[in-house]
Amino acid sequence: MKISPVVLYTIIVSLGGFIFGFDASVISGTLNYIVAEFNLSSIEQGLVVSAPTLGAIIATVTAGVLADRFGRRNLLIAIALLYLLSAFASAFSTSYWMLVSARFIGGLAFCSLMIAPMYIAEISQPKQRGKLVSINQLNIVIGFSAAYFANYYVLELSQSAATWVTAIGLDTHTWRWMLGLEILPALAWFVLLFYIPRSPRWLALKGQDEEAVEVLKKLNPNETAHNYQDDINEIKQSLKNKDTSLLASIKFLFNSKIRFAITIGIIVGIAQQITGINAIFFYAPSIFEQSGVGTNAAFAQAVLVGVINVLFTIAAMMLIDKLGRKPLLTIGLAGVALSMALCAYGFSQATYKLSSQDIEQLELKEPLLTQLHAIEPETYQSDVEFKQAAIKLVGQQIFSTHQGDILKLAATMNATIILLGILGFVASFAFSLGPVMWVMFSEIFPNHVRGIAISFVSVINSIVSFTVTFVFPWELEVLGSAVTFLIYGVCALVSLVLVIKLFPETKGKSLEEIEAEMMR
Repeated sequence: MKISPVVLYTIIVSLGGFIFGFDASVISGTLNYIVAEFNLSSIEQGLVVSAPTLGAIIATVTAGVLADRFGRRNLLIAIALLYLLSAFASAFSTSYWMLVSARFIGGLAFCSLMIAPMYIAEISQPKQRGKLVSINQLNIVIGFSAAYFANYYVLELSQSAATWVTAIGLDTHTWRWMLGLEILPALAWFVLLFYIPRSPRWLALKGQDEEAVEVLKKLNPNETAHNYQDDINEIKQSLKNKDTSLLASIKFLFNSKIRFAITIGIIVGIAQQITGINAIFFYAPSIFEQSGVGTNAAFAQAVLVGVINVLFTIAAMMLIDKLGRKPLLTIGLAGVALSMALCAYGFSQATYKLSSQDIEQLELKEPLLTQLHAIEPETYQSDVEFKQAAIKLVGQQIFSTHQGDILKLAATMNATIILLGILGFVASFAFSLGPVMWVMFSEIFPNHVRGIAISFVSVINSIVSFTVTFVFPWELEVLGSAVTFLIYGVCALVSLVLVIKLFPETKGKSLEEIEAEMMR
């Protein structure tokens, strides 16, 4: 079956989503190695993980303006180059700050999350726009899943006795191989982006009507009788008497006519991150280690997270243009709240105790762990108290290196409840906030300020994401797992109420129709 040009270009552009997903989650498998190699505190660990989001905040401030100035395609090419540079620098980092800087550069490319949906929405027909924009989200979750698979596979290989493993340093530089794998998809995307056309709506915005018509014909080769000049005229009409200069666009963001659309964008942008999704994705193996399943099992369960994410994103894609955006958000946020409550309950029931036999097992891997005999008689009711006592005896570096093994022996809890809660959360998010936010961002803002408006709400989304991922290690250390997940559940509940009360439905409408309704 022949793939239509629109679908083909959508697939190429959304490869950036795959690279984002891979870049964002591959760090989850490297944390214990990095913490041990650079002797990091919880705050320093949080900065390594959240550095890309900090870069994304800066990038999204200007990405919309740059997309309107230089075009969606040209900006995507620059973004692909940033991903490529970041992957190289991360894999070959020789210091903590070099690694943070390399990941920050990769974060500058995270604005692909707003530019790709913008481009896809502008080349799509209304009846398929939701599904096509969601392909970018599907590629994001496939990227997440691929990173978990890659991390698990590299971990297993690094523990083998194969001669070639030692020859290439896979056993001694495991985390570098995990990060370096991103080079391959980043290079492929950079090359492929030169083969996509420029956005017809952007061309019309810039007065390049002739090329805009040619692109529309290229996108819809089967509609030979259609008068594409009428489409250009409709786009022009939506821009009539509107100042598209940068200063005017910034002023328009505070105009009462766009206030409702901005409010909706801010709410969904905050809700997508404040419910904790990036904490789950970026720290998945670490979270599963807290349930006491061990390091290898934690990596295996992270793979399961990736699979669930892909399956429920596909389900959302199939339903987003049938059920609509608001029903998916409502169902998903309810599921997130329930799942986080389940995780909080599971961790709140846990106890922690090390027997002398447990400590003797640990000594085989690290002789210094013999000092844990000092906490042998006591049973701890809190993960915070147990970890603080253990770190006081053996130090942060030793504990971080062997955390999975220590918690596996010490923790007594129902790990299945934790697994179900995390998987339920991922399924609910993938069915709702994951794809719906970017679809709505690409729809609800007027043509003439779409780039800068998406930048504005994306900056808020990135700030919340940075905060959540930066403080997560600190939350686990100070508040504990149960309280941390309870906070996410409460945030999901508040977001659910706001969605039910305020959100409109945009399915099946052209971008110009949505603009007219929103501004009314």
